Amino acid sequence: MTAETSQTLDRGLRVLKLLADTDHGLTVTELSTKLGVNRTVVYRLLATLEQHALVRRDLGGRARVGLGVLRLGRQVHPLVREAALPALRSLAEDIGATAHLTLVDGSDALAVAVVEPTWTDYHVAYRAGFRHPLDRGAAGRAILASRQGQLEGPGYTLTHGELEAGASGAAAPLIGVTGLEGSVGVVMLADSVPERVGARVLDAAREVADALR
Repeated sequence: MTAETSQTLDRGLRVLKLLADTDHGLTVTELSTKLGVNRTVVYRLLATLEQHALVRRDLGGRARVGLGVLRLGRQVHPLVREAALPALRSLAEDIGATAHLTLVDGSDALAVAVVEPTWTDYHVAYRAGFRHPLDRGAAGRAILASRQGQLEGPGYTLTHGELEAGASGAAAPLIGVTGLEGSVGVVMLADSVPERVGARVLDAAREVADALR
Protein backbone atom coordinates (compact mmCIF):
# COMPACT_ATOMS: atom_id res chain seq x y z
CA MET A 1 0.00 0.00 0.00
CA THR A 2 1.15 3.56 -0.74
CA ALA A 3 0.09 6.86 0.80
CA GLU A 4 -2.18 7.58 -2.17
CA THR A 5 -4.25 4.38 -1.88
CA SER A 6 -7.18 3.41 0.35
CA GLN A 7 -6.69 0.34 2.51
CA THR A 8 -10.44 -0.21 2.92
CA LEU A 9 -11.10 0.03 -0.81
CA ASP A 10 -8.18 -2.27 -1.50
CA ARG A 11 -9.61 -4.86 0.88
CA GLY A 12 -13.08 -4.54 -0.63
CA LEU A 13 -11.71 -5.14 -4.12
CA ARG A 14 -9.73 -8.11 -2.88
CA VAL A 15 -12.93 -9.57 -1.42
CA LEU A 16 -14.65 -9.27 -4.81
CA LYS A 17 -11.71 -10.91 -6.58
CA LEU A 18 -11.64 -13.79 -4.09
CA LEU A 19 -15.38 -14.35 -4.48
CA ALA A 20 -15.14 -14.15 -8.27
CA ASP A 21 -12.58 -16.96 -8.23
CA THR A 22 -14.85 -19.44 -6.44
CA ASP A 23 -18.06 -21.17 -7.50
CA HIS A 24 -19.22 -22.10 -4.00
CA GLY A 25 -18.70 -18.84 -2.14
CA LEU A 26 -16.60 -18.14 0.95
CA THR A 27 -17.40 -17.83 4.64
CA VAL A 28 -16.38 -14.89 6.81
CA THR A 29 -13.74 -17.09 8.42
CA GLU A 30 -12.32 -18.13 5.05
CA LEU A 31 -12.21 -14.54 3.84
CA SER A 32 -10.60 -13.45 7.11
CA THR A 33 -7.85 -16.02 6.63
CA LYS A 34 -7.25 -15.20 2.98
CA LEU A 35 -7.16 -11.43 3.61
CA GLY A 36 -5.15 -11.65 6.81
CA VAL A 37 -7.60 -9.44 8.75
CA ASN A 38 -9.97 -10.13 11.64
CA ARG A 39 -13.57 -11.23 11.21
CA THR A 40 -14.98 -7.84 12.28
CA VAL A 41 -13.26 -6.14 9.34
CA VAL A 42 -14.64 -8.77 6.96
CA TYR A 43 -18.17 -8.33 8.31
CA ARG A 44 -17.96 -4.57 7.65
CA LEU A 45 -16.61 -5.08 4.15
CA LEU A 46 -19.36 -7.56 3.29
CA ALA A 47 -22.08 -5.34 4.74
CA THR A 48 -20.90 -2.40 2.62
CA LEU A 49 -20.63 -4.49 -0.53
CA GLU A 50 -24.09 -5.95 0.12
CA GLN A 51 -25.58 -2.44 0.29
CA HIS A 52 -24.40 -1.93 -3.29
CA ALA A 53 -25.59 -5.42 -4.37
CA LEU A 54 -22.01 -6.38 -5.21
CA VAL A 55 -22.09 -9.25 -2.73
CA ARG A 56 -24.87 -11.52 -1.46
CA ARG A 57 -24.86 -14.05 1.38
CA ASP A 58 -26.84 -17.28 1.27
CA LEU A 59 -28.69 -18.89 4.19
CA GLY A 60 -25.56 -20.75 5.16
CA GLY A 61 -23.62 -17.49 5.46
CA ARG A 62 -21.41 -18.03 2.44
CA ALA A 63 -20.68 -14.86 0.49
CA ARG A 64 -20.88 -14.77 -3.29
CA VAL A 65 -20.63 -12.14 -6.00
CA GLY A 66 -23.91 -10.22 -6.26
CA LEU A 67 -26.01 -9.21 -9.24
CA GLY A 68 -24.84 -5.61 -8.95
CA VAL A 69 -21.62 -6.70 -10.63
CA LEU A 70 -23.63 -7.32 -13.80
CA ARG A 71 -24.49 -3.62 -14.07
CA LEU A 72 -20.80 -2.81 -13.98
CA GLY A 73 -20.09 -5.65 -16.41
CA ARG A 74 -22.31 -4.14 -19.11
CA GLN A 75 -19.64 -1.52 -19.66
CA VAL A 76 -16.94 -4.15 -20.14
CA HIS A 77 -17.94 -5.33 -23.62
CA PRO A 78 -17.12 -2.02 -25.39
CA LEU A 79 -13.67 -1.97 -23.77
CA VAL A 80 -13.01 -5.60 -24.66
CA ARG A 81 -14.20 -5.01 -28.22
CA GLU A 82 -11.89 -2.02 -28.65
CA ALA A 83 -8.89 -3.98 -27.37
CA ALA A 84 -9.60 -6.93 -29.68
CA LEU A 85 -10.31 -5.11 -32.93
CA PRO A 86 -6.72 -4.70 -34.22
CA ALA A 87 -6.05 -8.45 -33.97
CA LEU A 88 -9.45 -9.28 -35.48
CA ARG A 89 -8.91 -6.93 -38.43
CA SER A 90 -5.55 -8.48 -39.14
CA LEU A 91 -7.01 -11.98 -38.90
CA ALA A 92 -9.95 -11.21 -41.20
CA GLU A 93 -7.76 -9.59 -43.85
CA ASP A 94 -5.12 -12.31 -43.70
CA ILE A 95 -7.52 -15.24 -43.94
CA GLY A 96 -10.23 -13.59 -46.04
CA ALA A 97 -12.91 -14.71 -43.63
CA THR A 98 -15.13 -13.14 -40.99
CA ALA A 99 -13.30 -12.92 -37.66
CA HIS A 100 -14.98 -12.66 -34.29
CA LEU A 101 -14.42 -12.41 -30.56
CA THR A 102 -16.95 -14.45 -28.60
CA LEU A 103 -17.52 -14.35 -24.83
CA VAL A 104 -19.52 -16.51 -22.45
CA ASP A 105 -22.89 -15.06 -21.50
CA GLY A 106 -24.64 -17.48 -19.18
CA SER A 107 -25.07 -20.73 -21.11
CA ASP A 108 -24.60 -18.96 -24.46
CA ALA A 109 -21.71 -17.85 -26.62
CA LEU A 110 -22.10 -14.16 -27.47
CA ALA A 111 -20.24 -12.47 -30.33
CA VAL A 112 -19.08 -9.11 -28.99
CA ALA A 113 -16.81 -8.04 -31.86
CA VAL A 114 -16.94 -8.99 -35.54
CA VAL A 115 -14.73 -7.93 -38.45
CA GLU A 116 -15.45 -8.89 -42.05
CA PRO A 117 -12.71 -8.92 -44.72
CA THR A 118 -12.65 -6.03 -47.18
CA TRP A 119 -11.23 -7.76 -50.25
CA THR A 120 -13.28 -10.94 -50.72
CA ASP A 121 -16.09 -11.37 -53.26
CA TYR A 122 -18.22 -13.08 -50.66
CA HIS A 123 -17.98 -14.09 -47.01
CA VAL A 124 -20.23 -15.13 -44.14
CA ALA A 125 -22.30 -12.30 -42.70
CA TYR A 126 -21.96 -12.23 -38.92
CA ARG A 127 -23.23 -9.63 -36.46
CA ALA A 128 -22.02 -8.54 -33.07
CA GLY A 129 -24.74 -9.61 -30.66
CA PHE A 130 -25.26 -12.99 -32.34
CA ARG A 131 -25.59 -15.71 -29.72
CA HIS A 132 -25.76 -19.48 -29.79
CA PRO A 133 -25.41 -22.40 -27.34
CA LEU A 134 -21.90 -23.03 -26.09
CA ASP A 135 -21.98 -26.60 -27.35
CA ARG A 136 -22.59 -25.60 -30.97
CA GLY A 137 -20.10 -23.90 -33.27
CA ALA A 138 -16.34 -23.60 -33.04
CA ALA A 139 -16.41 -20.49 -30.82
CA GLY A 140 -18.42 -22.13 -28.06
CA ARG A 141 -16.76 -25.51 -28.36
CA ALA A 142 -13.31 -23.95 -27.99
CA ILE A 143 -14.45 -22.25 -24.77
CA LEU A 144 -15.88 -25.49 -23.38
CA ALA A 145 -12.76 -27.45 -24.30
CA SER A 146 -10.61 -24.91 -22.46
CA ARG A 147 -12.96 -24.88 -19.45
CA GLN A 148 -12.91 -28.67 -19.21
CA GLY A 149 -9.19 -28.99 -19.82
CA GLN A 150 -9.79 -30.93 -23.01
CA LEU A 151 -7.83 -28.85 -25.49
CA GLU A 152 -5.75 -31.24 -27.51
CA GLY A 153 -3.19 -31.13 -30.27
CA PRO A 154 -2.89 -27.70 -31.86
CA GLY A 155 -5.10 -25.90 -29.30
CA TYR A 156 -7.94 -24.83 -31.59
CA THR A 157 -11.36 -26.24 -32.50
CA LEU A 158 -12.79 -26.89 -35.97
CA THR A 159 -16.46 -27.36 -36.91
CA HIS A 160 -18.57 -27.56 -40.05
CA GLY A 161 -22.24 -26.75 -40.60
CA GLU A 162 -23.19 -26.50 -36.93
CA LEU A 163 -24.51 -22.94 -37.05
CA GLU A 164 -24.96 -22.32 -40.76
CA ALA A 165 -25.20 -24.83 -43.60
CA GLY A 166 -22.06 -24.84 -45.74
CA ALA A 167 -20.02 -22.80 -43.27
CA SER A 168 -16.93 -23.98 -41.41
CA GLY A 169 -15.41 -22.43 -38.33
CA ALA A 170 -12.15 -22.38 -36.42
CA ALA A 171 -11.70 -20.92 -32.94
CA ALA A 172 -9.13 -20.82 -30.16
CA PRO A 173 -9.86 -19.92 -26.53
CA LEU A 174 -8.55 -16.89 -24.69
CA ILE A 175 -5.96 -18.15 -22.23
CA GLY A 176 -4.76 -16.34 -19.12
CA VAL A 177 -7.34 -13.53 -19.05
CA THR A 178 -8.62 -13.37 -15.49
CA GLY A 179 -12.40 -13.26 -15.13
CA LEU A 180 -13.11 -13.61 -18.83
CA GLU A 181 -14.04 -16.71 -20.82
CA GLY A 182 -13.97 -16.33 -24.56
CA SER A 183 -12.53 -17.34 -27.91
CA VAL A 184 -11.30 -15.83 -31.14
CA GLY A 185 -12.29 -17.43 -34.40
CA VAL A 186 -13.21 -17.23 -38.04
CA VAL A 187 -16.18 -18.49 -40.02
CA MET A 188 -15.99 -19.16 -43.76
CA LEU A 189 -17.99 -20.67 -46.60
CA ALA A 190 -16.04 -23.87 -47.12
CA ASP A 191 -16.37 -27.61 -46.67
CA SER A 192 -13.38 -27.58 -44.36
CA VAL A 193 -10.93 -25.14 -42.83
CA PRO A 194 -7.54 -24.87 -44.57
CA GLU A 195 -4.67 -26.10 -42.41
CA ARG A 196 -2.97 -22.73 -42.03
CA VAL A 197 -6.13 -21.08 -40.68
CA GLY A 198 -6.09 -22.91 -37.35
CA ALA A 199 -2.58 -21.77 -36.52
CA ARG A 200 -3.42 -18.19 -37.53
CA VAL A 201 -6.53 -18.20 -35.33
CA LEU A 202 -4.44 -19.45 -32.42
CA ASP A 203 -1.99 -16.58 -32.92
CA ALA A 204 -4.86 -14.06 -33.00
CA ALA A 205 -6.31 -15.47 -29.78
CA ARG A 206 -2.93 -14.97 -28.11
CA GLU A 207 -2.78 -11.38 -29.41
CA VAL A 208 -6.23 -10.61 -28.04
CA ALA A 209 -5.40 -12.23 -24.68
CA ASP A 210 -2.24 -10.12 -24.44
CA ALA A 211 -4.25 -6.97 -25.19
CA LEU A 212 -6.74 -7.78 -22.43
CA ARG A 213 -4.26 -8.56 -19.66
